[in-house]
Amino acid sequence: MIGPRSFDRLADKVGLERDPVACRKRVEALEAILERAFIVPGIRQPVGLDALLGLIPVVGDLAAAAMGAYMVWEARNLGLSRWQMTRMFGNIAVDTALGAVPLVGDVFDFAFRSNTRNLRIIKRHLDRHHPGSAIVEGVSRPAR
Repeated sequence: MIGPRSFDRLADKVGLERDPVACRKRVEALEAILERAFIVPGIRQPVGLDALLGLIPVVGDLAAAAMGAYMVWEARNLGLSRWQMTRMFGNIAVDTALGAVPLVGDVFDFAFRSNTRNLRIIKRHLDRHHPGSAIVEGVSRPAR
């Protein structure tokens, strides 16, 4: 894995902001794209890129897993514990493994939403350790 100093250099090169507010916005945006980017007509259920990529055998599930792994990388850089990151990787692994099963896996991708679960873990950590990063109706709350 990439170390904190290496991450700092990489973040400087690509222009990533490293503060918790910016990180929260990135993972929330990624979760929205992966889990609820589109509304399925007729049933009015949100579907994201994760479920759509799951329709492409093997390659689609691996691509969705790679995008989900980015959230874990962000979590690591926020200082989440090994246990929390293990849970996040577990969510991705279950989603990828069961999502790879033809037909049944597509329904599972639609229902399991591993990225939403992972976002919940990250938000709990941020709310506990970086309460100033909480966002209320799209506006950052000032730190106390």
